[in-house]
Amino acid sequence: MAWIYWSHPRTSWIRDNSAMNLSDPNFQLELAANIAVAGSILLAGRNNVHTWWLGIVGCALFAAVFERSHLYADMVLQFFFVVISVFGWWQWLRGDHGAPLPITRLPARAWSWLLPLAVLATFGYGWMLTRLTNAYAPYIDSAVLVLSVIAQILMMRRKLESWWVWLLVNTIAVPLYYSRGLHLTSILYVGFWINALVALRHWRHLMRAEADTGRAADGIA
Repeated sequence: MAWIYWSHPRTSWIRDNSAMNLSDPNFQLELAANIAVAGSILLAGRNNVHTWWLGIVGCALFAAVFERSHLYADMVLQFFFVVISVFGWWQWLRGDHGAPLPITRLPARAWSWLLPLAVLATFGYGWMLTRLTNAYAPYIDSAVLVLSVIAQILMMRRKLESWWVWLLVNTIAVPLYYSRGLHLTSILYVGFWINALVALRHWRHLMRAEADTGRAADGIA
């Protein structure tokens, strides 16, 4: 449904000025944000703890990018990411009783309340954006926010399912950002989609390896 976004009149000023011009301060800001976040996402896919501090830098830059594009839900989301990244950094290093947190699965019963909560939060925040701001595509923007929050919390706890949620987020975000003239960001999110798929397989392999190591240690003990 990306073609619907293109027909929105508030996108015209961004489309007219969205050329990838390195002398444009807006493009410079978007480029810097993309580089930082791309590095963070790649490190996350490799299960590397340095993903968190680099992500904090990228989120601060993206908050400014989204504010200029009237994507207020995404702007607020960046501040959440900064806070959750601090907690995630600590969780990965010391979250398992002082030891590094292992990769685990989310209990199946958790989805019975997590999915309804996601739907309610998406419509609730989208309605608020519609009433209180000039946000573009508020319900879609809200879905990106809510699902990203869920994915980030799951990643903070090193849950394998975080990558399934990121796949959904990236699928929604690509046409949304492209329609707002954030062409570089939309291209980056295509890369994020691919990275999430690769990371899902990598984390699954690491989780099995950790489980095998744990069983071997129990056998020796």
